[in-house]
Amino acid sequence: MTNLKAVNWNRPDDEYTEDFLNQNFMQIWREHEIPLDDDKMSWITLSPTEQDVYKKVLGGLTFLDTEQGAEGMPLIMQRVESPQRKAVLGIMGAMEHIHAKSYSSIFATLVSAEESDKVFEWADSNPFIQRKGTIISGYYRNIQSPESLYMAMVASVFLESALFYSGFYYPLLLAGHGKMTASGEIIDLIMRDEAVHGQYIGTLAREVYGELSHESQAALDREVETLLRRLYDNEAGYTVDLYAPIGLEEDVLRFLRYNFNRALMNLGRPTHFPDEEINPVVLNGIDTSTKIHDFFSKKGNGYQKAVNIVPLTDADFCVEEAIN
Repeated sequence: MTNLKAVNWNRPDDEYTEDFLNQNFMQIWREHEIPLDDDKMSWITLSPTEQDVYKKVLGGLTFLDTEQGAEGMPLIMQRVESPQRKAVLGIMGAMEHIHAKSYSSIFATLVSAEESDKVFEWADSNPFIQRKGTIISGYYRNIQSPESLYMAMVASVFLESALFYSGFYYPLLLAGHGKMTASGEIIDLIMRDEAVHGQYIGTLAREVYGELSHESQAALDREVETLLRRLYDNEAGYTVDLYAPIGLEEDVLRFLRYNFNRALMNLGRPTHFPDEEINPVVLNGIDTSTKIHDFFSKKGNGYQKAVNIVPLTDADFCVEEAIN
């Protein structure tokens, strides 16, 4: 067991980790900054079936964020030697907990505590959710070599860049049609974080992979393909079970395949599924560039913190002198 070293950011460990650190700092947010009460009127316009799907979507997403915050980031962080990389992974793990808490805030705004409890009971007993948790957790808890570290990183990227998105679909669709826009704003913020997480872990994974022998790489290629198929088949079952009551299962399956391809690209791998047409409303929703619903009440994912603030002085108010 190696001794822990003090992190020295004045001596970069690589060319990209500090950039990811700064990006994570710029993206820090809290759920109370979004006015969730704005969704109350929209919520009552949804049918009971639509409300049920929406609640279950959030319950499933909460499970994944809990897994990433409690196991994914911490266990990968323990096996990464660089103190600077540990710092970035630690921040990303903390954000996963903020994501999970934000869903509870949405529940607290829209439904009773009893309804919320039932959603979490459903998530904790749903066979598809538990199966993907078991698969992913198995890789996180079995990091004993560079090869197993790589596979844990692959599992993390699949979770961050693909599995989340079957849950993101419905909030994105509703927000794109002007419904549940405050909750949709939280989804936007979470997606922005997950995009960075997938890119960073994918970058670390490519580095680990590149240092392995050709024999090890070939074996890992086969294992990645097996993991992809296991996770996709399970998520497809989850998608049909969740979305069939509102007739969206085929649309979400196309979106799921699209995002598995994106996850593979984060890992530097060729795509697996053929190109398909994605609902343009949802496709526009995953564009995490600046979005804001109005200029006064919404923080939005385009929120900018003020920097280089210069205090006002009396001279700033001397209009006549300025004109002269």
